[in-house]
Amino acid sequence: MAERRRPAVSAALSGLTLAALVVLVFALPRALPGDPLAALDDPTSGVAITDPELRERVLAHYGLDQPLPEQFAGYVGGLATGDLGWSIARNAPVSGLVAAHLPWTLLLMGPALLLSTAASYVLGILAAWHRGRTGDRVALVGLTALRAIPEYVLATLLLIAFAVLLPVLPVGGARTPFAEHGSGLAALADVGAHLVLPLATLTLSLTATLFLLQRHTVVAVLGADHMLLAEAKGLPLRRRQFVHAGRSALLPLLTAVGLQVAFAAQGAVFVEAVFAYPGMGSLLLEAVAARDYPVLEGAFLVLALVVLAVNLLVDLAARWVDPRSAAS
Repeated sequence: MAERRRPAVSAALSGLTLAALVVLVFALPRALPGDPLAALDDPTSGVAITDPELRERVLAHYGLDQPLPEQFAGYVGGLATGDLGWSIARNAPVSGLVAAHLPWTLLLMGPALLLSTAASYVLGILAAWHRGRTGDRVALVGLTALRAIPEYVLATLLLIAFAVLLPVLPVGGARTPFAEHGSGLAALADVGAHLVLPLATLTLSLTATLFLLQRHTVVAVLGADHMLLAEAKGLPLRRRQFVHAGRSALLPLLTAVGLQVAFAAQGAVFVEAVFAYPGMGSLLLEAVAARDYPVLEGAFLVLALVVLAVNLLVDLAARWVDPRSAAS
């Protein structure tokens, strides 16, 4: 009976989460000081409107003259039809802006999560296996210190080191402006070169946290019965490290990865700002400066849905890894 209730409870929780998410996405932009039409009151903005009647017409055009409940009802009605709204600052559909920027953020976040998980898995096992030795101490101190560095500081340090002092990588952006590539492979290499520093920043930041958990988990299982049995059987060292010890530590690592997805999205915003990377972070920062409510709502909502989707995939992977789920 309990098994039958699980899908219904899960669906109810998902519905409540989605409803809370929509309310939060609507409320957050309006909690910012100012409003999207503040430029209309600034005589130096170049778009100032001195005619009160004309200003009211502009407010009415974007629905900003309505009470908040009516604005929220219009926002939910638009979402129900797949309409994310119209950008006030850019005079363009929000869906088009999101479609132009989201792939760049996914290109940054996806590899960063995969690389940080793989690096933490391997380094955590090796450090735990050689705990107390020089390599373990260096990794522990280095990554603990790295964990305390904010993403934008780390991004700035890497930018100065590898794009200014040692100019081997591009300073910023995602592609070389006005460059004519002779082939698709050359264009791909150009995108890859611009991705190196943002990807390295986000990967290092995520690895610092995941490594500490992985090392601690592996240390805890080294004295377990199955590890002693594997050693007694004379199994190869790599098999004992990455199959027996690694398998036992994989479930907590995947759980931590699910929790890190939101931090990866947050870190991507700061990293994109430092490197002028044209992802969702850049779109969000411009929208915050302009108090562009529709863009902020659409960007927040899409990023939140991406985080939920990745968490779902991680949860499915964790259930596949968990031996208890297979037994049930």
